[in-house]
Amino acid sequence: MQEVRGVVARSKGAPVTIEAILVPDPGPGEALVRVQSCGVCHTDLHYREGAINDDFPFLLGHEAAGVVEAVGPDVSDVAPGDFVVLNWRAVCGECRACRRGRPWYCFTTHNATQKMTLADGTELSAALGIGAFADKTLVAAGQCTRVDPRARPEAVGLLGCGVMAGFGAAAFTGNVQRGDTVAVFGCGGVGDAAIAASALAGARRVIAIDLDPTKLEWARGFGATDVVDASKTDVVEAVRALTDGFGADVCIEAVGHPAVLEQAFYARDLAGTVVQVGVPDPSMTIELPMIELFGRGGALRPSWYGDCLPSRDFPVLVDLYLQNKLDLDRFVSETIALDQVEAAFDRMERGEVLRSVVALEP
Repeated sequence: MQEVRGVVARSKGAPVTIEAILVPDPGPGEALVRVQSCGVCHTDLHYREGAINDDFPFLLGHEAAGVVEAVGPDVSDVAPGDFVVLNWRAVCGECRACRRGRPWYCFTTHNATQKMTLADGTELSAALGIGAFADKTLVAAGQCTRVDPRARPEAVGLLGCGVMAGFGAAAFTGNVQRGDTVAVFGCGGVGDAAIAASALAGARRVIAIDLDPTKLEWARGFGATDVVDASKTDVVEAVRALTDGFGADVCIEAVGHPAVLEQAFYARDLAGTVVQVGVPDPSMTIELPMIELFGRGGALRPSWYGDCLPSRDFPVLVDLYLQNKLDLDRFVSETIALDQVEAAFDRMERGEVLRSVVALEP
């Protein structure tokens, strides 16, 4: 058992606090990871606001990289000293999706069996089974993906959630191909990752759409060929005008809002694909005329974690980063200390940063 610092959300909507956290030694199938970096993601804010569930208190943080410090019995895929990116899809290998050779749809992902606790013994709910706003965290060994140790932790740790979700939404769910036209709705971290993936795939036109001019400029840096200010124009008509009047082959909704999803639906070409990767509020609904759904053909495809398989995809994207083909450093707006997470939430909500990243001592 070790005592470390961690960022805890004790109750709905309350500011987070730095607490003493007790981390058990790893048991069977578990790994203890010394955290080097952890991105401040909207999902952590959703946990703090009670929008995920009400299993307070939460140990926040999940978009992380670090070094394996110890492993429990029966762990063979990672060893102490390995540099890893943490993931929340530790595939089980046994569910119906895994048995059909589709582990990126795994329905029963693994988490650590033991619970981390507050000093008084109160059990903590680790965000997405990770809880990496801490000096050390306990995870299922399958949540550790070994990658090239030459990579900068603050950059590649973002593959643990937002960047992978956006990249995979374009590359895997949307299957963007060379010569395609792509429209990305929402240019935060997820949307910009989708833009980067589309550019890397050879899309001939990548259209970035947002209400914020600053975010549109960020999008250009990731490979957007065109930008559309949604506050000033009819988005659907703008996309059609940029695609010879037809609409985009792939429209990626990275906001999580019904009105934006409707825009993406109508902005695609006949037989085109709409990918919805933005996380909606559980109360949100969308209504579409069935004749439009039928008549336009194509596909409406939700994308959960970018349909990724971490063991397959994280090392490849890290290699692309090291080859200067995927600029993960561009996603890092600032590095902060562990006790600055609450202020980072405020900057994130105001749209002032693409990603704040907690950098811990090496």
